[in-house]
Amino acid sequence: MPMQRIASVDIVRGIVMVIMALDHTRDLMHITALTQDPVNLQTTTAAIFLTRWITHLCAPIFVFLSGTSAFLSMKKTNDTQETSRFLLKRGFWLIVLEFTAINFGIWFDIYFHVLMQQVICAIGFGLMMLGLLVRFQTKWIALLGVTIVAAHNILQGVQFGTNVVLDNVWAVFFRPKFISVSPDFAFLVSYPLVPWLGIMLCGFACGRLFELTEEHRRRMFIRIGVGLLLLFVVFRFWNIYGDPAHWSVQVSPIFTVLSFINLTKYPPSLLFASVMLGIMFLLLAALEGKKNFLTDVLTIYGSVPLFYYLAHWYLLRTVLLVLIFSQGFGLADLNFGMMTFGLPKKWVGYELPAVYGVWFSVVLILFPLCRWYGRYKQAHKGNWLLRYI
Repeated sequence: MPMQRIASVDIVRGIVMVIMALDHTRDLMHITALTQDPVNLQTTTAAIFLTRWITHLCAPIFVFLSGTSAFLSMKKTNDTQETSRFLLKRGFWLIVLEFTAINFGIWFDIYFHVLMQQVICAIGFGLMMLGLLVRFQTKWIALLGVTIVAAHNILQGVQFGTNVVLDNVWAVFFRPKFISVSPDFAFLVSYPLVPWLGIMLCGFACGRLFELTEEHRRRMFIRIGVGLLLLFVVFRFWNIYGDPAHWSVQVSPIFTVLSFINLTKYPPSLLFASVMLGIMFLLLAALEGKKNFLTDVLTIYGSVPLFYYLAHWYLLRTVLLVLIFSQGFGLADLNFGMMTFGLPKKWVGYELPAVYGVWFSVVLILFPLCRWYGRYKQAHKGNWLLRYI
C-alpha cells in the first residue's frame, strides 16, 4: 500500500525553514555580520551566539529529511526505476538552481564574482547519488551513511601540497575552501559534498521508521534522539574524537556552556550531526499526531521547502533594498565586489532586535505565498514541473 504524507516531517521541516530565515536575515542585516564571527567566543555575545547556534539545526535537518522524503516518495510510487530517474533529474536541477538563481539571491551580484557551493547543491548531489543507490538494500545505504558521518573527519587533514587542481577537487567533496580562480572570480566551497551526503543517506534509511505505527515510531524517535545526545555528551565531555574544535573552561559559566556546544558545521562533525539530529528526532517524537493552529501553519511552510527557500532570499533582498535606500543610498552605491553581498561600502546594519523584527515580518509575508503555492501544487498534480519546485 502506498505511504501517505507524514505530517510530522512537514512540521519539523517547517520549523527549520522558519528558523533558517533568521540566519539569513542576520547575515544580510546585522550590524556586525560582515566583521564578526557570531560563534567566536572572544568577540561574540551570548545573544548573538545563540541566534546563530539555533540556526545550525536547519541544514542537517533539511538534508536528512530530504533523504527521508526520497524514501517516502519511492514507497509511494512503488517504482524504484522511476524514483531513480526522478532523483537524478531533481538533483541535477537543484545544482543548476544553486549556481544561478540561488547564488544571485545570496550575493545580489549581477557579475557573479563568487559562486558558492552550499546546501542546495549538497542536496542536489545527494539526490543524484541516491538515484544511483536506491536499487541497493536500505541496510547497505544506512551503513554507508553512518560510516561517512562517523569517519569523514579523519579525512579533513588530507591536502595535496603543490597539486592545486587535485586539492581543489578534494575540497569540493570533503572540506571547505575559498578557491581564488582569478582576481575577479572565486569559488567558495561552503558545503563539501560527501559529509552532507552521509547525513542524507542516513535520512533515506530512516525512512523505514515511518513504516511503523505512529506509537512505535514515536518510541523509536525518542530512543534514537536520546542516544545521539548521550553520544554527544560523552564524547564532548572528554574532548575525544568527534569534533576538531575542543571545548574549554571560559571566563564565565555561560560561556563555558557555549564552548561546550560550539561545534564544527563546516563540514558537519560527528558531534555536530549528533546534537542536531538528536534534537530533530525528539521533535519528530513530540509532534507525532499533533494538530493545532501552529502545526497547521508550520506544515504550510514545510510542505513547499524549495519554493520557500527561493522566495525568502528574494523577499529578504527586496526588504534590504528598501532599508538601504531609506538610509540615503542609491543604486550607484551598491557594491558588487568580492564577498560584499551587494551592500554599500558605508552601509550600517541593524542591532539584533531589529534583525528579529525583520525576520518575523519576512516569515509572515511568506505565509500567504506558501499557502497559495501549496494549494496550486495540489490542484495541478499532473504538472511535471511542479514536482521540481
